[in-house]
Amino acid sequence: MAVYARGAAVKEDPLLNKGTCFTRDEREQLGLLGLLPASVQTPAEQLKRAYDNYLKAGDDVRKYLFLAALQDRNEHLFGRLILDHIEEMVPIIYTPTVGKACEQYSHIYRRARGLYVTQAERGRLVSVLQNGFCDDPGVIVITDNEAILGIGDQGVGGMPIAIGKLALYTAGAGIHPARCLPLDLDVGTDNPALLDDPIYLGARHRRLRGEPYFALLDELVDAIATVFPRALVQWEDFSNRNAFQVLDRYRTRLLSFNDDIQGTGAVVVAGIRTGLLRVGRPLTDARVVFYGAGASGAGSALAVRAAMRAAGVPAADLSRRVLCLDSQGLIVGDRPGLEGAKRDLAADPALVATWRKGTDGTLRLADVVREFHPHALVGVSGQPGAFTEAIINDMWDSCPRPIVLALSNPTSKVEVTPGEVIRWTRGAAVVGTGSPFAPVEYDGHTFRIGQGNNVFIFPGVGLGATSVQARWLPDVAFSAAADALFGFTGASTRPGDAIYPPLGKLREISHAVAIAVGRALVKEGAAPEMSDADIERRVTANIWSPDYLPYRPA
Repeated sequence: MAVYARGAAVKEDPLLNKGTCFTRDEREQLGLLGLLPASVQTPAEQLKRAYDNYLKAGDDVRKYLFLAALQDRNEHLFGRLILDHIEEMVPIIYTPTVGKACEQYSHIYRRARGLYVTQAERGRLVSVLQNGFCDDPGVIVITDNEAILGIGDQGVGGMPIAIGKLALYTAGAGIHPARCLPLDLDVGTDNPALLDDPIYLGARHRRLRGEPYFALLDELVDAIATVFPRALVQWEDFSNRNAFQVLDRYRTRLLSFNDDIQGTGAVVVAGIRTGLLRVGRPLTDARVVFYGAGASGAGSALAVRAAMRAAGVPAADLSRRVLCLDSQGLIVGDRPGLEGAKRDLAADPALVATWRKGTDGTLRLADVVREFHPHALVGVSGQPGAFTEAIINDMWDSCPRPIVLALSNPTSKVEVTPGEVIRWTRGAAVVGTGSPFAPVEYDGHTFRIGQGNNVFIFPGVGLGATSVQARWLPDVAFSAAADALFGFTGASTRPGDAIYPPLGKLREISHAVAIAVGRALVKEGAAPEMSDADIERRVTANIWSPDYLPYRPA
């Protein structure tokens, strides 16, 4: 590879730096003599030292900081270390550890990465984007910081989420790190602890709402369309009040999607299909309850309804087959003031007319489980312990092999632990989680807990959409992604087999998801016409591997 930089500039550029792996010839030709220790190491030796230092770093937050510093100085070494230890390190660079990094962001801040957009830059956002280190980003992850995992409004502290997601685009699908741009839309914060913190790094005012919020976002979208017209935008951790509106407002103006809504939906569809296959029940016969109606809960419930409709369930029956609860209880079609996604996923009032309600006159989770007899229960509420032993046992009484997906992140917010569900149902339940959990030993069997991680979806979606130069992302792209993920689990008769594949297969899964998404986009007319062979060739050609190339002076 031709290198224009010389001397210290070479080893200080994280995309060029090889550290102790620069050869003698490269050191002489690129002006590095005297700037490095004498030994020329192999990549394997360098990788071993990095991993040893990672293990010595300390607790998970310190390991996160070690990896962040490594990423800032050597992208190849960072990428190789993540790929070689992906199951161990994904929980560090993303959930659950990234949540702690967000909470402590202003106190553990080391170095700026990506772009920060605030109200103060109104009228100049084209210039702001041109200041970025990316000339031609493939993927931009944008967060407004309001709904960070299960911990809520973190102000400017949401930036580690955008950085972590892009690290997974690279690790999972091989999107080159030079084409990954994290962007923090800092519209203020309503978190009083942050506003009172003397070293808080974000815009120190209450959150923009309504017209000022969307005026800033409109300008940002127009600036992205002008400066980076080929980029894919991922909307990340927007609150329920804004997530669907932002997606609907911009999905045809920019190549964009919301991972909390559409990525989670695809993961949940794949998990429920696998669970039903394991227990011998067709999707067309299933009854599903979602506990939580935020962006992830509502998006997933709508995705499951769409999958049922595609499988042959009449549209009129969907409101009697997939139910969703929010903080007010079961969402029913006759509830006053329903709008948006909640109106779309409300239950048929006739279904619940004779159900026994709680003492407050509403249908809470225990009431719905007792009356509806669900086959699958999905937790996306962020309410720890919400799935009590009584609720799980009620479900088990009417369903010999219940499916329980406790998907809330981080681990401290999970509705029920896998061990509890397995003990309470004497090993009968099929269990999946959103956070990583260790295997559970019960009755002589090892139950491996599949993690319904969106990383199985969004890297492949990004790779597929950008490879075929998609113009927008219709819902069929996420149905295709769910189908591809489902293909990596399938039928199993062994007790305790996970319903999601291991993270160690992430690159293989992302490649399959990308091809499936690319084909779906071309077929839908959302991308230029091309053959299946062309799609596969483009996808494969766009996968970057974190291996050093030989350098020559330009």
